[in-house]
Amino acid sequence: MIGVSRKKSAIKIGVLALQGAFERHQKVFQKLGFDAVQVRTPADLAKVDAFVMPGGESTTMSQLLESSELFDPIGRRIKNGMPVFGTCAGMILLSKKILDGREDQLSFEAIDIDVQRNAYGRQIDSFEAEIEIDSLDSSFHAVFIRAPRIVSLGSEVHALAYCGDDVVLAQQDNVMVASFHPELANDVRLHELFLRGV
Repeated sequence: MIGVSRKKSAIKIGVLALQGAFERHQKVFQKLGFDAVQVRTPADLAKVDAFVMPGGESTTMSQLLESSELFDPIGRRIKNGMPVFGTCAGMILLSKKILDGREDQLSFEAIDIDVQRNAYGRQIDSFEAEIEIDSLDSSFHAVFIRAPRIVSLGSEVHALAYCGDDVVLAQQDNVMVASFHPELANDVRLHELFLRGV
């Protein structure tokens, strides 16, 4: 344990629920005693204190963020300091630059990283690895599914974990991102680490 109370918290966590693996994140936060809700509209977003952008398909999520009119409100909330955790596709959407994205693909430019989508290969190239994460006292079982790669880090970005030579977990101010799917690990410690900043 790293100091997050398991008692019911008044803090409300929003999980982007337009597409992708949002329900697993929601269940992890509920297990930790937090009110975790699915966010599909600007009205939903207005009710939350922190936010998770899950894995999924980043170009589809980008389009849905526009059609749901969530893109601009999320961008404003992030700039105003709302803690946000992006995993896999969520990391891509939060990055400063998507190296191989479509021309119409949007990103929030919320963390100073350049990313390459699906850099580790297709679905059949998905893999799992034990990684060491700063602040955790033992290794974390990371699940990589069509995972993006962080190609470069800005000077204000802190690398929190590596897989081989690649940074796979990073943080800048109120934004934390992971190349992998922590919600699939049956290990709540990374969600707890995010919540320490909330």
